[in-house]
Amino acid sequence: MKRLRNVFILLAIFALVGAACASDEGDGTTTTTGDGGSSLEGTTVTVFSSEDGPVEAAAIQAALDVFAEANGMTITHTGARDFSDQINAQAVGGNPPDIAMFPQPGKVIDFANQGYILPLDPAVEAVVRPQWPAGTLETYSVGDTAYAVQVKTDLKSIVWYNTEVFANGGYEIPTTLDELFALSDQMIADGQTPWCVGIESGPATGWVFTDWMEDMMLRVEGPEAYDEWLSNDLKFDDPRVIAVAEKILDLWNKPGAVYAAGGSIAATAHSADHGEPLVAGTCAMVRQASFFAAFLPEGTSTGPDGQVGTFYFPAADTSSSPTLTAGNSAAAFRDAPEVWAVMEYLGSAEYAENRQKAQREDQGGDSSGFLTANLNVDLSLWNDLEAGFIAILAAADPARFDGSDFMPAAVGSGAFWTEGTSAVNGDKSVADAFAAIQAAWPEE
Repeated sequence: MKRLRNVFILLAIFALVGAACASDEGDGTTTTTGDGGSSLEGTTVTVFSSEDGPVEAAAIQAALDVFAEANGMTITHTGARDFSDQINAQAVGGNPPDIAMFPQPGKVIDFANQGYILPLDPAVEAVVRPQWPAGTLETYSVGDTAYAVQVKTDLKSIVWYNTEVFANGGYEIPTTLDELFALSDQMIADGQTPWCVGIESGPATGWVFTDWMEDMMLRVEGPEAYDEWLSNDLKFDDPRVIAVAEKILDLWNKPGAVYAAGGSIAATAHSADHGEPLVAGTCAMVRQASFFAAFLPEGTSTGPDGQVGTFYFPAADTSSSPTLTAGNSAAAFRDAPEVWAVMEYLGSAEYAENRQKAQREDQGGDSSGFLTANLNVDLSLWNDLEAGFIAILAAADPARFDGSDFMPAAVGSGAFWTEGTSAVNGDKSVADAFAAIQAAWPEE
């Protein structure tokens, strides 16, 4: 776990060096042959990801189109909410896409160990590695062999809030976890619903609960216990872990605490059902990652003077700033020049910038919901709100990657989701649900 700690502490400081490292090279989108023509002309590459939201999926395709048009080729992106189930079936069935964008490093490692995905082409690795914080590719490595390039970075320790509700209620931004819980109680007493919460996400239903759990484990039990939990040295059925889950559900189940557009937390979409109620003031806060900006109604103004602001999900005290991060990575299933050319592009500043331009434009020119840790990007393409997210990353002490994404797939994207949902629904006690999660942990 020490290696993982170093990886994500380095990831968190990318903003401090990004501007200084801005590339002065060309757009890097064209691969040429000796006669000046594109060596990729007429080829086709398929890309599959978990990002199926209309804004995100369109921005990915737009960024891929830039490269495709420059090289006379076709690149097709497909996003699906049930990505995890589909990619498993495709890999086992022998009909995977050329490239898949994985939300979980653990899944990349699983697929690498099973021989489904290819090691990075050395030439691609040589170009991509210097563009990212030291250690980034090690996140997606087995031994000394890297299998994926990072294509997206998410900041998760964020609370989005309705600025008018806060102003009218005289509410102050909490600086500690106790203050956050006290603020929630005060809002309930005032007749204001503090939270919008939903964990529905098709076959991935439950992952929002795991995010809350990870952020709370970092804050309540601390980073060392968090690392032990990820490695299964601290078990899911340990009383300390159960107590953290119960603290979350006590917050959610308090009368008047949560607005769930779908009628229940488990039936409410994780982000799509939150944007409008937050802007309308139906709820005052949403704890969600940086990508939540993509789910705000078009034209929503953001920032301290806008309709929706953000604050850091506070720690237990002000002596540290534990921060949860995540990210998507791309891995290749087919060995072909056109596939490796697209992989190299996906790991580049040009891809990130092209996606940012498209996604920000689709969002009305304000927040895009997309972040990257690529060292060479032009940070002026991001607005002040998302520059603030970068500041949170830079101040992270410590930074930790999404825990469920590192756990074995049977746990992190399996029992943790399903059994967590059972606990949220009240179908099982936390103790019973977490005992079932622990039972799903593969034997060594």
